[in-house]
Amino acid sequence: MRSQISCTELYLMFSNLVKSTGCCKVSSLMQAQVEMELVNEVELKSLLEQETDSPQTNAASLMEQGLHRERRAKAPRNSVVQSFKIVILSNKLNLLLPFGPSAILVYYVTANKGWFFLLSLVGITPLAERLGYATEQLACYTGSTVGGLLNATFGNVIELIISIIALKNGMIRVVQLTLLGSILSNMLLVLGCAFFFGGLVFSRNDQVFDKGNAVVSSGMLLMAFMGLLFPTVLHYTQSEVHAGSSELALSRFISCIMLVAYAAYIFFQLKSQPSVYTEERNQNTEMSEDDEDPEISKWEAIIWLSIFTAWVSILSGYLVDAIEGASVSWKIPISFISVILLPIVGNAAEHAGAIMFAMKDKLDLSLGVAIGSSIQISMFAVPFCVVIGWMMGAQMDLNFQLFETATLFITVIVVAFFLQEGTSNYFKGLMLILCYLIVAASFFVHEDPHQG
Repeated sequence: MRSQISCTELYLMFSNLVKSTGCCKVSSLMQAQVEMELVNEVELKSLLEQETDSPQTNAASLMEQGLHRERRAKAPRNSVVQSFKIVILSNKLNLLLPFGPSAILVYYVTANKGWFFLLSLVGITPLAERLGYATEQLACYTGSTVGGLLNATFGNVIELIISIIALKNGMIRVVQLTLLGSILSNMLLVLGCAFFFGGLVFSRNDQVFDKGNAVVSSGMLLMAFMGLLFPTVLHYTQSEVHAGSSELALSRFISCIMLVAYAAYIFFQLKSQPSVYTEERNQNTEMSEDDEDPEISKWEAIIWLSIFTAWVSILSGYLVDAIEGASVSWKIPISFISVILLPIVGNAAEHAGAIMFAMKDKLDLSLGVAIGSSIQISMFAVPFCVVIGWMMGAQMDLNFQLFETATLFITVIVVAFFLQEGTSNYFKGLMLILCYLIVAASFFVHEDPHQG
């Protein structure tokens, strides 16, 4: 501070000297030197301020790099048998894995599509959980950005695979209803169960979560609804400029916009707010003592991830073919199977994870699982399927029909109201579960006139 004042006084003194004496050459040189010193002091001060403003960010990044180096050094070297025991035999839920081959056997032996569909649903359930496990193991060897993208990509891979296979078979309504059901399931059933069981464990006080993130998530869901609303309104008002083509063109344009918005959302979450995301990942790794060190190597995780994804793709292909047969055999609408049954199976692992986080009073992680998955489906999976259908020549659009669009609107509004206070309890969870039962009953008696 003393040097800065002296330089300033020196600058003023020589400025007055120039005005009084008119010694232009000498004074200009001295003035330039003083100005240079002032500039250097300002630059030094700004550098010091930047260093004092970001010690936490630098420490977090250095700590994360150190953890990744340590994990790479401790990467296990398992044999094939050891890897099989860790991935397959260590989880009791994997006892359901034989139901998958049994379903394929029933598909070729009998003509009862109902039994095959039921066995397929049971067989896919452990695959969804193992996909999440392999993704988490692989994320141990990557940074937070890559790990977040992996979780975002494989978090709803079951719904994406089923939707792409159905789209390839021309079952556009099944694609729309399955994706819609996944959004409704995450927002009402998964979040409701997390609030309910977390509220029972911590019944004396309300649980608290980040209100700011909840508001941003609600805004993203409202944007997703807006993307589905305008093609639907355009269709039912019959106000298309070019009948039969304007609705499809608008859907494809909105889908591209939604994909850009979702990419910006991911960038904002991982880059603009790294401290929040790093904190969530650190909380996630504290869920068990073994999470600090990976159980399998990086290449083992990649291989198992590929195996589970391929097996899900095979089983989903048979599952999609049996939807209509199961509807006839069980005498229930296809819309109920697509909106209620398929998403419950696909979200089984997320459902269990959200409840576990809430019961440990880590509600921000529960919201990240439930609401984050809903955002991913609505802002990424839905427009992605529209773009993929565009490439395939299928006329997949964002017109989800009036009944389905109204259901999504009411759901988003209800969830937004429950999130606006930043607190939760078992009563709010119970209300969300009851809302989901109302939605399920509505689709059980709803006959889709646009099926096919």
